[in-house]
Amino acid sequence: MLDDKICLEKPLLITSRQKEEYFEDGAVLIESVVSETWLHKIRRASDEIIERSRKIEQSNGQYILEEGHSRDNPRLKRLSSPVDHHNAFWDFISSEISSQLAADVVGPDVKYHHSKLNYKWANGGTKFDWHQDIQSWPHTDYSPVTLGLFLYDCTSDQGPMVTIKKSHKGPLFNMYDKNQNWVLSIPEKEFNLNLAKEHIGPAGSVLLLNCRTIHSSRPNKSNRSRPMLLSVYSSADSMPYTSNPIPSPYSGTIVRGKRAAWASHDPRPCQLPPDWSTGYVGPWAHQNQKNEMGRT
Repeated sequence: MLDDKICLEKPLLITSRQKEEYFEDGAVLIESVVSETWLHKIRRASDEIIERSRKIEQSNGQYILEEGHSRDNPRLKRLSSPVDHHNAFWDFISSEISSQLAADVVGPDVKYHHSKLNYKWANGGTKFDWHQDIQSWPHTDYSPVTLGLFLYDCTSDQGPMVTIKKSHKGPLFNMYDKNQNWVLSIPEKEFNLNLAKEHIGPAGSVLLLNCRTIHSSRPNKSNRSRPMLLSVYSSADSMPYTSNPIPSPYSGTIVRGKRAAWASHDPRPCQLPPDWSTGYVGPWAHQNQKNEMGRT
């Protein structure tokens, strides 16, 4: 569904002003929208995941580990597709509140694509370079949105997500380096840093992030981890045309409304990612190599 039609839909959960901010700036934070009941359920599931990670010695397709991870001192970077690891995550991602939040910015018929739980671990959780998301999983339009749930309060010293306002209205950038490594990194010279906006807030807040918006996060310098549950939805008539980098049996599920009979097409082109059909390779190794070279 294209933006002009989505904007005509009356919002279900967010305010009209918040919806306007999303389409104008490319992101909006809805503070304290998720109940303590949900937060308790999701935190408990996350704690179980952390306990399971103690047995993991090196990163794999599901558990991405931070440097220094061990059985006695677990340090997680990411859990891929949390919906496949604990029922609580799918219960929330397919819930009324999640589907309403998504519907308010993608239209009344909502389709689930993928999810991840980024931990941004205490005392050095990895930074993420400036990038855009949609090049990783192109769709036939630009309706996809990421919902980022704050499991706990998020403050400036924890490396919160930072977005570049209005960047979703600009060009898509090359996510490969000169050696054709998939780095998901945009040089700062390419956009106006004066338009950067930091997203901090209380537990239960949800950030709605447009798939074209430039964003990043700094390392976590605090002694508190900053877990964020990230779930991607699109309009039901928006069709992915490359392999899902984080596939799940739930991918493609209609979580609100009805299945589409016709596909929506935005005429603007999109860069293609590597072939994920044999497995997803994250950008961190190449980003880290680039950052190390920049310091020499």
